[in-house]
Amino acid sequence: MYTVRSYHDEFEIYEIRDDDTGCWFNIAPERGAIVTSLGLAGKELLYLDEATFRDKQANVRGGIPILFPISGQLEAGKYTLDEQSFAMANHGVARTSAWTVRGVTEEGSRGAIALQLESSPQTRQSYPFDFELLFDFVLENGTFTIDQRYRNSSSQPMPMYAGFHPYFRSPEKKLHYTTDATQYLDYNDMNVYPFDGFVDMEKRVESVVFLDAMKPRIAFEVPDQTKIELTYGSEFKYVVLWTVAGRDFICVEPWMAKNQALNTGEGLVFVEPGGELHTHMSIRQLPSV
Repeated sequence: MYTVRSYHDEFEIYEIRDDDTGCWFNIAPERGAIVTSLGLAGKELLYLDEATFRDKQANVRGGIPILFPISGQLEAGKYTLDEQSFAMANHGVARTSAWTVRGVTEEGSRGAIALQLESSPQTRQSYPFDFELLFDFVLENGTFTIDQRYRNSSSQPMPMYAGFHPYFRSPEKKLHYTTDATQYLDYNDMNVYPFDGFVDMEKRVESVVFLDAMKPRIAFEVPDQTKIELTYGSEFKYVVLWTVAGRDFICVEPWMAKNQALNTGEGLVFVEPGGELHTHMSIRQLPSV
């Protein structure tokens, strides 16, 4: 049986837990709906810098930030739409907005919280579209899923390339990744390299991105013998790896398009007026071999 509780820690936190399986997650709706903790089979999977979480002016370093309507950054922090220039911060507007709780579920084999984000005068300054995001954060059968609905209430097609930025605990920076990708782009030198099963992020400042995966799945094992699998909708065509020297984390990030897509137009996803994009991302722990 799942239990749901809320408590205050600088922000209101909701915790959904299943003690029978040792699974839980914590989420802060008003802090960009960031998942601050995720435990599967009794193990905490996420890194979180508590100081950045509590500082309302800081970008949170850790957890699972939500990236919308863009993933990554824009050149000079700007883009042009219909001959008008707009400024947008890295990773978009969702991670810095307060989300609304629509309801919680704690019955049977499923524990969940449903959150909503609607466009506002603040979001329209950076992104001139009327939108509604409906996300369900779900624990079920030992798997954590973010079920996503992106709705366009505008009269024009809505360009986007959403993503997620999970910070997984790992002191090791050279990990083995299971994916059908055969090459990756290194943003440190802008060269493309063949993928041989390992990527060493130890001395890289910028990220790398797997380019040609066909299956919407990636798995990797961190040093405590925890093997993690991410699966996601086919809209997430790329997985980005990133870290910071001296910090015990590796970010493994499903993105819908590569960096700068709002400027280049390459790989943009469009939601038609009155339409909706429905997709998902799931995280589970696999048996180590």
